[in-house]
Amino acid sequence: MLDTETTGLSPLNGDRMVEIGAVEVCHRSIQEGRSFHRYINPGRPIPEEVVRIHGISDDDVKNEPPFDEIAPSFLEFVDGATLVIHNAGFDLGFIANELRLGGFDDIGHMSVIDTLDLARHRHPHQRNNLDALCDRYGVDRSRRTRHGALLDAELLAEVYLAMTGGRQFSLDTDVHIQTVSNFVRLPETQSGRDEKVETAAMMRRPPPPMDEQEMEAHQLLLERIHQESGQAIWLLPPQQA
Repeated sequence: MLDTETTGLSPLNGDRMVEIGAVEVCHRSIQEGRSFHRYINPGRPIPEEVVRIHGISDDDVKNEPPFDEIAPSFLEFVDGATLVIHNAGFDLGFIANELRLGGFDDIGHMSVIDTLDLARHRHPHQRNNLDALCDRYGVDRSRRTRHGALLDAELLAEVYLAMTGGRQFSLDTDVHIQTVSNFVRLPETQSGRDEKVETAAMMRRPPPPMDEQEMEAHQLLLERIHQESGQAIWLLPPQQA
């Protein structure tokens, strides 16, 4: 069970990790004393609005090691494991980016369970963040006054076990195991480009073909929107739009 805290929302924008925490679950039991927790010097300022979320300031991490110094021990801890992460794409994007920057081997082959995906499948149209899941499954989160990687990993362990049948073995057919490579698409080199990896390929695709009937239906829809709204913004002069 793994969680991270970061300087922001996207490694593609230069954000870095400031904390990583993981706990081991084996035979549906949280293993006492089997955890991994490190604070990390991100090498860049932590914005104040982010500090308000996780409480980790520049002063807190100024004497901590950079990620490449703790990477070997982290990789040893997770070796052979299935990573269970809430909103896996976020955390894995940062971890994969840090490993890439440090010249470490790719972990794209590792197995992953995304508990956010699982929760959305089991509880559609409901709040499925970690706090909501703790409340739904009766997991005590009173210690969680702020985000924290190790505490959130511990809470996630309790939530995951509750979601998948408690401490007894349960064969859950809707637990989808994927690989890290399904979540992470990072560039091999930055090449001085600002283009976003998530959308670059999409923007290079040719537009889908449209026949005459589809074009007529599209035009009718635009006219209807204009009539019902009173003034469609795409019909306004550029300075008014």
